[in-house]
Amino acid sequence: MLIRRTRDGAPSEITPQVVWKKRRALVQSAAALGLIGAVSRLRAQSAQPRKLDAKPGPFSTMERPTSFDFVTSYCNFYEFGAEKEDPARNAPSRLRTRPWMVQIDGEVRKPRAFDIDELLKLAPLEDRIYRLRCVEAWSAVVPWVGFPLGELIRRMEPTGNAKYLEFTTLADPKQMPGLATHVLDWPYVEGLRMDEAMHPLTLLTFGMYGAVLPSQNGAPVRIVVPWKYGFKSAKSLVRIRFVEQQPLNSWQRSAPSEYGFYSNVNPSVDHPRWSQATERRLGEDGLFVRRRPTLMFNGYADQVASLYAGMDLSKLF
Repeated sequence: MLIRRTRDGAPSEITPQVVWKKRRALVQSAAALGLIGAVSRLRAQSAQPRKLDAKPGPFSTMERPTSFDFVTSYCNFYEFGAEKEDPARNAPSRLRTRPWMVQIDGEVRKPRAFDIDELLKLAPLEDRIYRLRCVEAWSAVVPWVGFPLGELIRRMEPTGNAKYLEFTTLADPKQMPGLATHVLDWPYVEGLRMDEAMHPLTLLTFGMYGAVLPSQNGAPVRIVVPWKYGFKSAKSLVRIRFVEQQPLNSWQRSAPSEYGFYSNVNPSVDHPRWSQATERRLGEDGLFVRRRPTLMFNGYADQVASLYAGMDLSKLF
């Protein structure tokens, strides 16, 4: 169930106090996933994250957020390495987030480049707790900080030809060792249909857990689209282009039989190499912990199902 929150909460309240205090238990849990080294490095490198002032936003889930340590230590960010621990190991010491510019252009009447700090102040920040579902069938619950992407879109004044948004992320071999692997054709590109981008659930995101985004989670700005698999939420953005034709996103270009343009969370459409019917929640590992059933549209069907009325979602996956 989704609720509209009506009270403020400090970042320390987002995850229950017992989770934040029992560091020994967290380290033992991390050991089960082989993450101790990454967690230790993350703490040393991100001991004083800058806090962000945000008001409680709509659509937050009532589920308990996954611990900060798991979300920031078990990541997909191939620019910093293909293993889940690589981004936490490499990104904090390599990624330079200042100065940072985001170019907005294409089919808009007011194209321009934003400095990241200017973009950060464009609209009031909101704190929203969203589910995150990865295509590899693991999930988390994350408190994000940002504002609806639609706020930026309206200010740019799209033309009538703007049917899609294309997102391009940073590709700098000096900062990103993963680019040398040629896993994908860099830079990483993603896209959304205009109505998906304008949906109030879609966030232009600058932080998580009440503070600025850690480097391994897409600093300094990323997209969060909670009803789609995580790879649709492009990280470390440097360009947003308004286009008439559907963009060819990076994973679709690399493996079109496995990754489609829409990539909506759908338990009835399996990945060719594994089932999507169930998922493993980070931090809930154990011999007797059952996998969770995957929810259609990641649990956001009431909000977004109408966007896809009449579409065959087994073909347009």
